[in-house]
Amino acid sequence: MSAVTFNSRAPKSSVNQCFSKGEWLANPSGAQSLITLSRRGRLARTLVVLSLTVVMAAGFAARSGAGDHVSNTASYVNVVVPGGATLWSVAAAYSNGDITAMVEAIREANNLTGYDIAAGARLRIPTA
Repeated sequence: MSAVTFNSRAPKSSVNQCFSKGEWLANPSGAQSLITLSRRGRLARTLVVLSLTVVMAAGFAARSGAGDHVSNTASYVNVVVPGGATLWSVAAAYSNGDITAMVEAIREANNLTGYDIAAGARLRIPTA
């Protein structure tokens, strides 16, 4: 909301303020700036905004779990696949119970995309 004041002593009225020389280029909204920041003030404002941005980014990273490093200290046994063996049979031979979980662990340890393995292939079998 704007207010119009009629003061005969003022060098220019508040109605003409947005049309003074060059000001309409600097302030397109037409509103007179109440505070003009010095160089030090602009630097302080920039540092505050930058620090808030860093804090917010760190907060989002912490919420998303970035930086959580799960180290897998499992040990492996290297096995050469015999002829006629399947991934399921190799997993059954080295599993402690859940064969499906062992099949997936073997696939993950060896970066296998499918379930087929060739005879003579070397596999890393997780022991823990």
